[in-house]
Amino acid sequence: MYQAGLVLEGGGMKGLYTAGVLDYFLEKNLFFSHVYGVSAGACHMCSYLSRQLGRARDVSVDYLEDKFYCSPLSLALTGDLFNVDIAYHLIPDFLYPFDHEAYHQYTGKAYSVVTNIETGRAEYLRVRDLKQDIDMIRASASLPLVSRNVKIGDKVYLDGGIADPVPIAKSIMDGNRKNVVILTKEEGYVRKPSGSKELALIKARYAKYPKIYDLMAERHTNYNATIDYLYRQQENGLAYVIRPKYPSKVGRIEKNKEVLLELYRQGYEEAASHYEGLMAYLGKE
Repeated sequence: MYQAGLVLEGGGMKGLYTAGVLDYFLEKNLFFSHVYGVSAGACHMCSYLSRQLGRARDVSVDYLEDKFYCSPLSLALTGDLFNVDIAYHLIPDFLYPFDHEAYHQYTGKAYSVVTNIETGRAEYLRVRDLKQDIDMIRASASLPLVSRNVKIGDKVYLDGGIADPVPIAKSIMDGNRKNVVILTKEEGYVRKPSGSKELALIKARYAKYPKIYDLMAERHTNYNATIDYLYRQQENGLAYVIRPKYPSKVGRIEKNKEVLLELYRQGYEEAASHYEGLMAYLGKE
């Protein structure tokens, strides 16, 4: 295990790219002392740390045709676009169970990044057990407007990407002088402002939580500044970035299995192309 941080950006179904990268890491038995997963990145982090090659890929594509799993019907019936009972209980407990024993053998620290919707601040929840802490993963992946708020203890959370989409600063603050960052947005990507209709819906839906509106209104500015910071850290030797070389055809909520599998293969192949450079980076004093 390398004494380094692994930072996993979210991005909905674009996270299939991350799943491909992590499966290549699994084949190489490549692990890190600290892992920070955001939204879809938090979900794929679990299969990686439970050492289940192909699980993140299969879970992402095998249930797409189930009308109760991810659909407007699920949103109407449950308040969540991704059916919580299926995604966070039926699949991980019965249909494709996590290997809990393998996860417990991981001796590093894994964090699910969430947004506290009362304070508007990111929090980094330590995931010690995939069954007991599954709501931490759910909270990180609960997209605004299409998910219910997730209460853990006396705090209420949503998608970690709202407050901290790429937690490289947190990893450095935790003492990691080397960091591997997997992005799901292609080279040259610049986030644009949220549309006025979306912001109006955010303002109405989260009237009790005005910090969420503020974060969403400035999300493009914060994201682009974070990416600029990331590349400065790369120049300083504190980060190694793996990201798609070109835009994918994958939408945030994508149903085309072949398109998703192509993105997964892209992640796997690009991880392979980075391997020598990555090993050289991790081996430097």
